[in-house]
Amino acid sequence: MCKRILLTIFWFVVILGGAARGEEAPLEIETPRALLMEASTGAVLYEKDADSPCHPASVTKVMTMLLIMEALDSGKIGLEDPVVTSAHAKSMGGSQVFLEEGEKQTVETMLKCIVIASGNDAAVAMAEHIGGSEQNFVQKMNERAAQLGMANTHFVDCCGLTDSAEHYTSARDVAVMSRELLVKHPQICQYSSIWMEDITHVTRQGSSPFTLTNTNKLLRAYEGCDGLKTGSTSQAKYCLSSTAVRGGIRLISVVLTSPDSKTRFRNASELLNYGFGICTLYTDKHETPLAPAAVSGGKTDTVAVEYEKEFTYLSTQSEDFSQITTQITWTPGLKAPVESGAQVGEQTYYLGEKELGSCRILAAEAVEKAGFADYLRRVWKEYLAA
Repeated sequence: MCKRILLTIFWFVVILGGAARGEEAPLEIETPRALLMEASTGAVLYEKDADSPCHPASVTKVMTMLLIMEALDSGKIGLEDPVVTSAHAKSMGGSQVFLEEGEKQTVETMLKCIVIASGNDAAVAMAEHIGGSEQNFVQKMNERAAQLGMANTHFVDCCGLTDSAEHYTSARDVAVMSRELLVKHPQICQYSSIWMEDITHVTRQGSSPFTLTNTNKLLRAYEGCDGLKTGSTSQAKYCLSSTAVRGGIRLISVVLTSPDSKTRFRNASELLNYGFGICTLYTDKHETPLAPAAVSGGKTDTVAVEYEKEFTYLSTQSEDFSQITTQITWTPGLKAPVESGAQVGEQTYYLGEKELGSCRILAAEAVEKAGFADYLRRVWKEYLAA
C-alpha cells in the first residue's frame, strides 16, 4: 500500500514537472519538425524538433525571395528591369516555368514565377541577375542567414533542387527568414497570394502563353492564408512555410519532412488554428501625438519627439487589454545639442503589476546648442515682451 502511494506521488511529480517545463506539446501532429511563430513579435507558440537540420527543398526560395526584395528596396534592381535566362538557368529540372535560353522577362515576372509556381529556372535566372552567378548569390544567401542568426542553415543552391547533404536548414530558421521577409517586405504577399496568373514566353519561336498555378493549396483552403512557400523532393519529403492573418494577427506555420502532401497542409492548418485560438494581440499605433520635450542650452527650449515604432504585446492568456496603463520616463537633464533620432525617453506598458514592454521615444528633429547671439536675442525678446 505504501509503495503504491509513493509510486502515485512519483508519477504525479514527473507529469507536473514536465508540464511546468512546457515539455508536453499543446497538440500532436504527424510532421516530425515544425514551428509556429507570431510574426510581429517573433514569439514561438509551438515547436517540435525545431532545430534539427534537414533538407528544405523549395522552401529554400524563401531566402532567394528575401534577397530579391532587399535588392528591390535598395534600388539595385527594379521591377521592370529585364532579366535574361542563361543556359544554366534553363537547364534546371524539377518545378519550372520552362524559360528558354536567351529569353527575357522582367524582374516582376521572374518573381511571380518563383513565388507562385516555384520555378527553379526563374530562381537561378534571378540569382545570376543579382549576384553575377548562382554561386555568388548562394554566398549572399549564407551571409544573410548568418546575419539573421540562422545557426542550423547552410545553402548550396538558390532553389533547393540539390541533393547535397550540405544543403540544410531547420524549422526555426525557416520561420526566422519567413518572418524577415513578411515583416520587412509585406508586399511579397501581393505575389504569394495569387492563385493563378498567365505570363507570356517570348522567344525566337514566337510568343506563347503560360499559366502559373500556385503550389500552396492553403490559399484556397484556409481563411486568411496569403503565402508563403511549398517544397518537396524525395530527400526533403514535403515541406511548407505558410502564413495567415486573422484579427490583425499574422502567424507563420512551418512544417518540414512531412510524410505526404496532405499531411503537410493539414498539420500546417492545425498549427495555425491552434495559434489563432490562443492569441490576442495588443497594438498601440500611437495615434495621439506627444508634446515636445524640454531641452536646456539649445537654440530652442523644446524638441519635437515621436515614438520609434508601434508597440505590440502578444498574449496567450485571457487578459483585459482595457486595463493597460503607460508611463513615460524622459531622459533626465536633456541638453543641447540633440541629434535627430536620438532617444529622449521611453514609454513603458503595464497590465496591473506586470510590465509588458516598452517603446523608445526619439527626437524628431535636431536642436543645436545655443551660442552667445542666441542668448542675446532671447534676452532682447523677453525685454520687449515685458
